[in-house]
Amino acid sequence: MEHNDTYHYQVMRRAIETIDAAGDTQLTLAGLAAEMEMSPAHFQRLFSTWVGVSPKRYQQYLTLGHAKALLRDRHTTLDTAHEVGLSGSGRLHDLFVRWEAMSPGDYARDGADLTINWGWFDSHFGPALVMGTDRGICGLAFAAETGKASTMADMTARWPRAIFVENPDIVAGWASAALGMRGETQLHMLGAPFQLKVWEALLTIPSGHITTYSDIAQAIGSPKAVRAVGTAVGRNPVSWLIPCHRALRKSGGLGGYHWGLPVKRAMLAWESARCDAGDDLR
Repeated sequence: MEHNDTYHYQVMRRAIETIDAAGDTQLTLAGLAAEMEMSPAHFQRLFSTWVGVSPKRYQQYLTLGHAKALLRDRHTTLDTAHEVGLSGSGRLHDLFVRWEAMSPGDYARDGADLTINWGWFDSHFGPALVMGTDRGICGLAFAAETGKASTMADMTARWPRAIFVENPDIVAGWASAALGMRGETQLHMLGAPFQLKVWEALLTIPSGHITTYSDIAQAIGSPKAVRAVGTAVGRNPVSWLIPCHRALRKSGGLGGYHWGLPVKRAMLAWESARCDAGDDLR
């Protein structure tokens, strides 16, 4: 990713806070640019580069009501979920993804005898921690809201018996493809069987669209397990590629997001704007 993507995210974060504080008041380009301490021209260029639409149009995607609009207009019910058990391939945007799952027995051993390489990379949504085994990416997390130290501690605690090695060169190719949504990458999913079912269902949601926790529960054949589905969504170790940010509450509320709600809102806004601009490439 370009080195200024983290800077762009920080501007987006401030813009979200500014728009929230304004309530129903529609901010002008000049007013919003002033809040960002930028010239209107600079602010316009930055936003157009980041998401492909003007700041004025982008505001509607960042409002608190956007989730309800998505639920009304872009709701995917997941009537039939894939049952390939995370063994196959698919396309996300311009990214071709191959994935496989660790066996339940290996997962139960908490990553024993497993070497996980990791590195930090810039992304559209702030600093991204990418982790990978010899078979593919097993972890993708965002630290803009939680901080790098907390994010690292969270991810390493998921597989406490694994050996973690800082070696960004090994995962750089996969990370570049994943964060740039171009080319091909591999996933090595480390989770319990129920979690794998939930993550597989998430993969069926198109970019720019959303589903609900109850829809996912229905799709995986456990309609009463909405709370457990929410927990599994929150434990998704490969954020963005396994799009847990596309799961909302049935009421239209954002629900939670493990790496911070501002990150989730920025992801939904970015995808919605690109989808409306005709760039829904999933």
